[in-house]
Amino acid sequence: MAGQSSAVASHTGKNPFLRAVAAASTFAGWCSAGMIMAAVAITCQMIVVRFVLNGSTVWQTEAVIYLVIAATLVGLPYVQRLRGHVNVDLIPISLPKRARFFMAILTSILSITIVSIMLWYGYEYWHFAWDRGWRSDTVWGVRLWIPYLAIPVGFGLLLLQLIADLVAVLTGVDKPFGLEDV
Repeated sequence: MAGQSSAVASHTGKNPFLRAVAAASTFAGWCSAGMIMAAVAITCQMIVVRFVLNGSTVWQTEAVIYLVIAATLVGLPYVQRLRGHVNVDLIPISLPKRARFFMAILTSILSITIVSIMLWYGYEYWHFAWDRGWRSDTVWGVRLWIPYLAIPVGFGLLLLQLIADLVAVLTGVDKPFGLEDV
């Protein structure tokens, strides 16, 4: 029973806050894409060094892991802006307009609460690594606050996008769940 949803990217109207958050989310998406491209390039370089030149790799595997994780976290707000996260829209589609509105508010508030908690603990974890000068236990010995910074940045930007989505629904700039009334 797969079908195509009528949901599209979140609308911003002429609201400066919504437009600024949309721009930040789009920039985060570009940064995430850049990190994925860098990870692919480093993987290709690692393959050449190991299997063509028969050399050893020191930093490549660790860099690729950190880049892919950071790309995932930093890309969260962009995917939220495009409504690309996995969702089940059977219930919102089935609900009348008013009930859909209240369900959108409830799910937005719950999402904001959960992401706020993740942001809080992510920042705490990053700060702990920065304050204590943690380094990875590899030959490269990267300062761990650098890759861990993706946690509060990604969740912070996702929180902003979720707040913008809530504001857009409350102000009527966007429809609940991006679904047009049928």
